[in-house]
Amino acid sequence: MKNKDIKILLVDDEPDILEIVGYNLSNEGYQVMTAENGNKAVKKAKKELPHLIILDVMMPEMDGIEACELLRKNPDLQNTLIVFLTARGEDYSQMAGFDAGADDYITKPIKPKILVSKVKALLRRFKEDDVADTLKIGSLEINREAYKITSKGKELVLPRKEFELLSLLASKPGKVFKREEILDTVWGNEVVVGGRTIDVHIRKLREKIGDESFKTIKGVGYKFVD
Repeated sequence: MKNKDIKILLVDDEPDILEIVGYNLSNEGYQVMTAENGNKAVKKAKKELPHLIILDVMMPEMDGIEACELLRKNPDLQNTLIVFLTARGEDYSQMAGFDAGADDYITKPIKPKILVSKVKALLRRFKEDDVADTLKIGSLEINREAYKITSKGKELVLPRKEFELLSLLASKPGKVFKREEILDTVWGNEVVVGGRTIDVHIRKLREKIGDESFKTIKGVGYKFVD
């Protein structure tokens, strides 16, 4: 998929941010749309179905966390990447964002070259030559092409990062994946995330797939148990 085919929705209540970030992304060839608050973002996303939404956390009317939760409830937007744009670096803010279904963070103040680099890294997964892959492990079936999970006969649609984390762990049942390997594979070494990012996503997978499927290796990482 070429840059001109990729839609990015940029949401921020600061006009300068919309102008600067929008300009730099447009220069890369992306289709850039903007919204000034969460309400407008939800409406525009439902209509345009963007590949990536860059969403400010602190906004009037509807903040980014609430907007993200609403966006994730829309089946048509399950595979859309949602990245928070925020000056807040506290663990609470990041955990709340990941709980709402966010894929990552980009921190203010914004450095255009770094932002563009991170956006490119995040969007690599939309390559047209991605290979279809279906993985079956017991009652769990992972369809990588459709980004769908079937667990115990029930179909689940997971946020992208949860899906990729599950796919990684389930690709080699019994193997202990170190935290560094998980971060590098799922989030990429160009994206900086909080130390508790993996733990939050594992907790959510345990709630949806089953606690017995995931084992914590203290001080090392996680493994999938068949």
